[in-house]
Amino acid sequence: QVQLVESGGGSVQAGGSLRLTCASSGIIFGVNDMGWYRQAPGKQRELVTVQSSGGSSKYADSVKGRFTISRDNAKNTVYLQMNTLKPEDTDDYFCYLNSGGGAFTYWGRGTQVTVYS
Repeated sequence: QVQLVESGGGSVQAGGSLRLTCASSGIIFGVNDMGWYRQAPGKQRELVTVQSSGGSSKYADSVKGRFTISRDNAKNTVYLQMNTLKPEDTDDYFCYLNSGGGAFTYWGRGTQVTVYS
């Protein structure tokens, strides 16, 4: 059974940094996109960033220049380096990956990020 587990969330002062890790377990064939969404209570989940298996990345405008996605394909692990954090980055962050040409999508359970001013 495939599981994704996020770690690295926490509380940080505005301007600080955090690094999120999403580790997968289980057998996964043909991993395609890996990425991160975030969601605040009562709001829709929004895409933060995604990276294809080929290495091309896409970012939400609100995080461009501050967040960086990377991945270890051998481990099916994805990272999110978050710099110059702002209070509006406060959310629950969820990682995901899809495989099998997009036929399967797996989600982590989320990690909380709180940025205080």
